[in-house]
Amino acid sequence: MVAEDDEKQAELVRRYLEHEGHAVTVVGDGLAALAEVRHREPDLLVLDVMMPRADGLDVVRVLRAEHRELPVLMLTARSTEDDLLLGLDLGADDYMTKPYSPRELMARVRTLLRRSRRGAEGTASAADRALRCGALIVDPDRHEVSVEGRPVDCTPGEFRILAAMATEPDRVFTRQRLLEELHGFDRYISFRTVDVHIMNLRKKIEPAPRRPLRLLTVFGVGYKLTDPARNTPRAS
Repeated sequence: MVAEDDEKQAELVRRYLEHEGHAVTVVGDGLAALAEVRHREPDLLVLDVMMPRADGLDVVRVLRAEHRELPVLMLTARSTEDDLLLGLDLGADDYMTKPYSPRELMARVRTLLRRSRRGAEGTASAADRALRCGALIVDPDRHEVSVEGRPVDCTPGEFRILAAMATEPDRVFTRQRLLEELHGFDRYISFRTVDVHIMNLRKKIEPAPRRPLRLLTVFGVGYKLTDPARNTPRAS
């Protein structure tokens, strides 16, 4: 689905998507986008930020509050880091600034669809595929996170970072490596993106975010995920 109030831009995107074999629905405002997502359940949403009735940021905020996991690729004329980080923080999967190359847009669409389909495939049970680091459990199949039995809501970006680190507990991941887990993001995105996701994750999985026990900083290198119970000295 394409949500874009600029008719020429919407028509251009629609033609490119249909040329690659996709069925496309086009809407021109944020409220129509929400209604169509709920009705049609599309595989991917190409979403303009500046739209009437409800802007793209509001649309993403509502969709993630409803626990809808469809991939969202945001388009905007804004290019400041704060705007980009806000879109990611709300749960956008990818972000492109205007003007953009239609061919690059199609490449981003293919990447998001492949990632989404990989998540829906696989024959192993969710229990077998769940990643564990002490009391922290990351379930890639169900896109769920829990800590000490308590469910944790993560944005798609936060989830990808946490899932990557949970595959290898105690490994130090550089910011560059974690940024690669968010591959496809706009060229304006910096290492600050990773720091924001880490900060938000600490608020969700740490008892005291300012004194993290699970998601640790390795100064001058990056971050690592660890089991605090394994690192706590036992009483003699």
